[in-house]
Amino acid sequence: MGQKKVYVTRKIPQKALEMIESEVNMEINQENRALTRKELEEGIKGVDGLLCFITDTIDSDLLDLNPKLKVIANYAVGFNNIDINACTERNILVSNTPGVLTDTTADLTWALLMAISRKIVPADHFTRNGQYKGWDPLLFLGSEITGKTLGVIGMGRIGRAVTKRAKGFDMNVIYHDIFRQSEEEEKRMGIEYCKINELLKQADFVTLHVPLLPETTHLIGKKEFEIMKKSAYLINVARGPIVDEKALVSALQNKDIAGAALDVFEEEPKLAAGLAAWDNTVLVPHIGSATEETRTRMGMIAAENLLAGLRGESMKNLVNPDVLKNQ
Repeated sequence: MGQKKVYVTRKIPQKALEMIESEVNMEINQENRALTRKELEEGIKGVDGLLCFITDTIDSDLLDLNPKLKVIANYAVGFNNIDINACTERNILVSNTPGVLTDTTADLTWALLMAISRKIVPADHFTRNGQYKGWDPLLFLGSEITGKTLGVIGMGRIGRAVTKRAKGFDMNVIYHDIFRQSEEEEKRMGIEYCKINELLKQADFVTLHVPLLPETTHLIGKKEFEIMKKSAYLINVARGPIVDEKALVSALQNKDIAGAALDVFEEEPKLAAGLAAWDNTVLVPHIGSATEETRTRMGMIAAENLLAGLRGESMKNLVNPDVLKNQ
């Protein structure tokens, strides 16, 4: 495959780059930033394969710039950045990296949940700024987690992993998903199915683990915040547009909810006006999979997908199998 050419739109762990370079001619964006549209348009020209990221918009106009493109390996579980139908129409194989970040993202969910409920971020700032003068029985009173009700929206791999961790805190877990678990599985996991509005009414903590689809865009907005308990917290580690961020700012201002912890944002990297002003928020820069171990595994899976597709071999994580019908 020495004559094959691929373009990698951003640096990934070196081990994965070495795997790619051992089989094909590789060009890579050497700067540690997302490409501009113009740079992406230049990079895609003339290559056989593309390894890209959730920050790269791969649409039909871009694909038309390179009729010879055969494989796209997305360095992410989600692939809402790629027009899958347009790829299938052009016989382009598309892959993702599922499963690899389940535990890492579930861990971050719990880090955010605990940080927001115990006011860790403002307490840290308070201490660093020299304001701590001694123990105070009313200082930074947070909310307990043990024994509370956790509402999980989206009971896929990550939702299930979050639920498993909740049992360590003796939490009552209720969930909503378009695909309900069997009664036997619900009993085994110790969870209860609820319609989404009922979940929002009952939950002390609401965590989001659904993919970004037209039907999940702004799944949580003004109406949903008004349904939630005023003492409840929202945690989003899924995709930013699942939450109406302007409505979230209003909900915080109106004290419709107690707080929110977000790893993702509606218009990343921008935040909705006023969101950063509230100290009952925890805001982190899309680090759900950000561990050395997980990011390296993601890179290796993306590289394996890319090379398998270029060899004409079966791709383990093909997201558009219909393309095979056209070959």
